[in-house]
Amino acid sequence: MNKENKLDQNRAPIYEALQTFRQMRVVPFDVPGHKRGRGNPELAAFLGEQCVTIDVNSMKPLDNLCHPISVIRQAEELAADAFGAAQAFLMVGGTTSSVQSMVLSTCKRGDKIILPRNVHRSVINALVLCGAIPVYVNPEVDHRLGISLGMKREQVARAIAEHPDAVAVLVNNPTYYGICSDLRAIVRMAHDAGMYCLADEAHGTHFYFGDHMPVSAMAAGADMAAVSMHKSGGSLTQSSLLLTGPNLPEGHVRKIINLTQTTSGSYLLMSSLDISRRNLALRGRTVFQRVTDMAEYAREEINAIGGYYAFGQELINGDSIYDFDPTKLSIHTRDIGLAGIEVYDLLRDEYDIQIEFGDIGNILAYLSIGDRYQELERLVSALAEIRRRYQTDPSGLMNQEYIDPEVVISPQDAFYADKVSVPLADSVGKVCSEFVMCYPPGIPILAPGERITAEILEYIQYAKAKGCSMTGPEDPEIEHLNILQQEGL
Repeated sequence: MNKENKLDQNRAPIYEALQTFRQMRVVPFDVPGHKRGRGNPELAAFLGEQCVTIDVNSMKPLDNLCHPISVIRQAEELAADAFGAAQAFLMVGGTTSSVQSMVLSTCKRGDKIILPRNVHRSVINALVLCGAIPVYVNPEVDHRLGISLGMKREQVARAIAEHPDAVAVLVNNPTYYGICSDLRAIVRMAHDAGMYCLADEAHGTHFYFGDHMPVSAMAAGADMAAVSMHKSGGSLTQSSLLLTGPNLPEGHVRKIINLTQTTSGSYLLMSSLDISRRNLALRGRTVFQRVTDMAEYAREEINAIGGYYAFGQELINGDSIYDFDPTKLSIHTRDIGLAGIEVYDLLRDEYDIQIEFGDIGNILAYLSIGDRYQELERLVSALAEIRRRYQTDPSGLMNQEYIDPEVVISPQDAFYADKVSVPLADSVGKVCSEFVMCYPPGIPILAPGERITAEILEYIQYAKAKGCSMTGPEDPEIEHLNILQQEGL
């Protein structure tokens, strides 16, 4: 946090209002139609009476997410105070909605936005919606690990110099693997050029509350940050926060949010944000110190097995890896002859351990406020056994998860252009009109408007063969791709 709390962080206004409402025994002649669970007893039995009785619609005592004036506004003010932001907005469409609201608040059709290509698909989806033009800063790749890194300062400076008409710079803080760029320097460069700086902090909630963490977006002076509270912050899935600095008018941002966010905001999600913010504000530093300690312990134990590499802050180089998230348990697997997705599948199918994701060369075990040492012991033991049972020759494994794209036309123009479906093998050299990605992490291998190359097709086929969960194209089997119909593209 970049300022002292001024509000009473013991408060949870939405939670308190719902507690009061539950005691009122109001007769519901409004939606939702299950009427506090009475109309759907199986749902009530599954979720519990506590849950269904607060699944209610907006009303005066409970405020309205589209135009908050009472308890939701108070909860947002408490969140802004806790995160050191000028404003905070409760988001019930996931951090996808927060990211899209950032882009739509600052960009319009034809505007340029500078960003790394290893962004979540929600960023490029926002470009499809508003028609902004991406100026990609292609990240460096750590060839041993096969992962993309952060944006180098000189790369951002060059992009700003070459595109002085760009309106914003977007930064991942951190990447899925825990890599951080020099956010303070990038904010300074963007502001000096009259541009906004936006931060995708889907994986950085804990930066605001932990000690010895990389700098948070608000502390670095960024203009907007999308914070995925449901990931490391402990709120319910699909709940998120959008934070803004002093340069964005609250009314303008709210208007943009209301373009795409539901008018029926879930009080389950909003109350979970309210309660989780209170928990982090009161106990976050202690909790995230424990998470950091657990991650460090696990890294030491996994590296002692041999063959694996659980990487951490030793990677920091002051630029493309300016900092590293100490809670991230990212593990390189290729040296034991297994792709990350293969270890991911083995952990789930053989050991009943579900980790966050596996890609071509790495896995990520996501640690947060709900983890315990005994589960980490199970993970370490399982990894040791997998090495003993399944280790093989690593030669022949693909080693890179990022391929520089050739952008031919804007994502919006490509997405809405006339298109034709062709077999994968016939798509080489053509321009893609849809997304292709492994999910998670949801970073596109191909995005609308990008040239399809033989290298990209090889990667797609390899990822499919290894068992990656591929999403994006209209063809669910991903045997065909939609390409632009226009000749010469």
